[in-house]
Parts: sequence; C-alpha cells; structure tokens
Amino acid sequence: MNEGTRNYAIVTAAYWGFTLTDGALRMLVLLHFFRLGYSPFTLAFLFLLYEAAGILANFIGGWLAARYGITRMLTVGLATQITGFLVLSALSPDWSAIASVIWVVLAQGICGVAKDLTKTASKSAIKIAETAAKAEDSDGRLFRWVAWFTGSKNAMKGFGFFLGGLLLEFLGFRGALWAMAAALSLVLSGVVASLPPMLGKAKASKSARELFGKNRGVNLLAIARVALFGARDVWFVVGVPVFLYAAGWTFTMVGSFVALWTIGYGLVQAAAPAVVRRSPDGLTQEVRAARLWSLILVIIPAAIAAVLASNSGLRPDIILVVGLGLFGFAFAVNSSVHSYLILAYAGSEKAAEDVGFYYAANALGRFTGTLLSGLLYQWGGIYACLIGSCLMLAACFLATLALPGRAALVPARS
Repeated sequence: MNEGTRNYAIVTAAYWGFTLTDGALRMLVLLHFFRLGYSPFTLAFLFLLYEAAGILANFIGGWLAARYGITRMLTVGLATQITGFLVLSALSPDWSAIASVIWVVLAQGICGVAKDLTKTASKSAIKIAETAAKAEDSDGRLFRWVAWFTGSKNAMKGFGFFLGGLLLEFLGFRGALWAMAAALSLVLSGVVASLPPMLGKAKASKSARELFGKNRGVNLLAIARVALFGARDVWFVVGVPVFLYAAGWTFTMVGSFVALWTIGYGLVQAAAPAVVRRSPDGLTQEVRAARLWSLILVIIPAAIAAVLASNSGLRPDIILVVGLGLFGFAFAVNSSVHSYLILAYAGSEKAAEDVGFYYAANALGRFTGTLLSGLLYQWGGIYACLIGSCLMLAACFLATLALPGRAALVPARS
C-alpha cells in the first residue's frame, strides 16, 4: 500500500468514528428534548448554532489546514467534539427551560465547529492523498475515493442514529455522552500516531481578496450546495420525524427509519460512480449529471405534496416514506457528484481553502434548512416544508446550468 492510499484509509477510518458519534448526538438531542415537550421550532433552534458555527469553521478551517497541515486540523476537530460532549453532559435537570436551551445551543455550537473542522480536513486530505497515490488505475480514482468516503460516512451516520437511541435507552443522556467522548478519544490517539503531522501543508492565502478569489466552478458549485442541502434539511431535520411521530410512530420506529434511510443514502452515494457516466476530461459528463439529478430532485417533493393533498386514501405516513426513499436515491447521487466536482474544480496547491469555502456554503444551506424546517412545519405542516424544498431545489438546478466544463474552466489561481 503506497503512502497516498494509506493516508486515505486512515483519514476515512477516523472520520467514520467521528461521524458515528455525531449521528448519535443528533438523535440523542432530538429524542431527549422532544420527550421533554419541546416544540418543533425549539427543537430546530437547538441545532441552529450547530449549523451556523460550521459556516465560519469550514471557511477558516480550510485556511488553517493549508497553513498548519490537515493532520493538525483533524486532531483539533476531534478534540473539539470531545469538549462539546463533555460540556453538554454538564446540563442539569434542575435548570430552567431557558437556561437549558442556552446551554444546549452553546454545546451544540462547539460540536458544530468540531464537525466542520473535521469534515474540511478530511475532504481536503482526499485530494492530497489522491495526488500522492500513483496507482496505475488513476483514471476515475478521485471520483471513486470521494464517493466511497462520502457514502460510507453517511452510512456510519445512520448507524449513529441507531447508536444514539440505544445509548439513550441504556445509559441515559449523560452516560451516553461520556461513552462517546471516551470512544472518540481513542480515535484521536490513532490519528496522532498514524498520520504525517505536516500532511497537506501549503502556502496559505495572505489576504482576504486572495482567500475569496475562487474560480467560477467553485463559486457556482457553492451556490448550488447552499440550495441543495437547505432543500434536504427543510423537511428532514424537524418535519419528517415530527410528522411520523404525530402519525402514530414510536420513537424507536422514527429513529430506525431515519437511520435506515441515512444508511441507504450512504450506500447509494458510494455506488454513484457506477450510476454516473464518466468523461475523459473529468467534467463534461459529470456536470451534465449534476444538472440532470438536480432537475429530478425538483420534481420529487412537488409530487409528494400533490399526492398528500389529493386525498387518495393512502396513508400519509406511507406516502411520505416512499417519497423520501425516491428523494434519498436522487439526492445521494447528486450529492456525490457535487462532492467530486468540488475537488475537480479545486486548485491543487490550496485545495483545503477551496474545500473549506465550499463546505462553508454547505453549512449555510444546512443552517437555512434547519431554521426553515421548524418555522415552516409550525406554520403549514409538512406541505409547507415540501414546497420550501421544491423552491430551493429549483435554485440549485439553475446554479448547475451555469457550471463550466473543462474547456471553460480557468482557475483564478494555482
């Protein structure tokens, strides 16, 4: 195994461990506080700082990774997540509702920083590792590595949802957080012992103008990413779990469905290279695929809302579950293509900065979707969430229409 492949395997394994605990955390917080009687909007509010913190963490994290090395930023992200778990475990049931919400939001903000520092470092490491891996089958390797990394990560998040419910049931809220902090400490130790400390260190941008000087492909893809992930979270974060629970599903059923959906979504992401036709230049067919799957996604939430409103006699929860399955397949393929395209567009010397900028847009989309998920569901139920998703996906499709092909791509800097 050459050095590039070895580093890719280590980073992927570390991110699996991180994602497992991150998925468990989301289910812990959602179920614990919903059980305490928090409203849909309040539940969404608990995750707002978690998502908002990621915007700055991604952007600055990319610059820091270029300046100080990817390994250092990966270790900082893991250590920050452990800190967030310990802060959240200090929550006392004797505190007032307002004090509890403030404490949880702050702890979630710490975990949001951790997630996006870790994500930016890990995704940037793929570009570096792929460049270092001089295997004979280099054609298409970047797409395969990105797809496998992204897909397996989301499958682990699904298992994390299972784990969160299981830990909450058997260890309680505080005990679950302590157990996850201990497990992540082992992952952190493995990263420090295994990865080169200066991995990915490059000449970082010296001015804001240089830092924001992205090429056209990176800028347009960032716009599309804001809309794409806002469209997912606008109904997935609060709308779907609360709607299913209100339809008579138990916590276990809701948690299991969300987990299975996420695992299936991850598996489809990993298999995306087999679904998307490849092109010799690495962009022509891939950009067309991004446009096609974005258009398909526009149709799905609109169709679900129409069927729900038609009073067809079918159970609304079954309609939503089937529709979400179709949405998940198309979203997984499109998300995997996007994750590949950002590395294809990224400058080789400052890939971490380009990736950080892109995932800052990703975090902005999640923040917007999370906020709207609580607001729209409280205002107009699942219909409002679906319409909001459809409008965001239309914006994503329009942005992908302007994405450049290889011939039109002129990097702003090397």
